[in-house]
Amino acid sequence: MEVKKAAMAGTLESSDAQVTVEPGNGTVELSIESSVIHQFGKQIKATVLETLNRLDVTNAKITVVDKGALDCTLKARVECAVYRSNDITENLPWGGVIK
Repeated sequence: MEVKKAAMAGTLESSDAQVTVEPGNGTVELSIESSVIHQFGKQIKATVLETLNRLDVTNAKITVVDKGALDCTLKARVECAVYRSNDITENLPWGGVIK
């Protein structure tokens, strides 16, 4: 799926994450800011990249500001931001690429 325009999902509240997606420069560029980056940075990165892979996103700039979000929250925020970037708000593929 192509990232057509900049979009954001999530908040900066505790136990949440704010994910911003923007059109990329031919690759996936991921930036993560987190107070728990040393403990959970690898897991955060893996979760975000796995979600992007499932959505077939191969060209995007992704910024994650994590405030202690669980994996399920990170997945939901990434999915929401990608769909918002494409103005997809109806007929979402629940049970398909959205898990």
